[in-house]
Amino acid sequence: MNFKQKGFTLIELMIVITIIGILAAIALPSYQNYVQEARRADAKAALLSIQLEQEKWRANNPAYTETIGTGGLELDGATMAGDYYTIAIVNIDDALLTTQYRVTATIKTGTAQVGDSCGTFAANQDGPYYTGFASADCW
Repeated sequence: MNFKQKGFTLIELMIVITIIGILAAIALPSYQNYVQEARRADAKAALLSIQLEQEKWRANNPAYTETIGTGGLELDGATMAGDYYTIAIVNIDDALLTTQYRVTATIKTGTAQVGDSCGTFAANQDGPYYTGFASADCW
């Protein structure tokens, strides 16, 4: 009698599992990095959006505003950068608010973005702001 083997041997299954493990070890960090960069892009887009709105505000008012929401730029700062960054207009100096402002995107604690090496992003009336914040490489 001639019996044909059906199914897989244990060695064949172990080889397949090993290959899947190696692929996962390579793909997962790349995917996580991609997701982190996408979240950064959301934060930067929020800052640039606020810059545009600040310039619109300043064209009609004597000074920039410190308010992102109602009574100011009328934007929803809580959702502009998803659940990973907190967007805020930082008051540098009340006397200087007529000529300058700074807006920041700070990583929220307890989120997957906490390990991001870029940290907090900032922008002002001149564009991205680097001193003490995310470097030009992150922008």
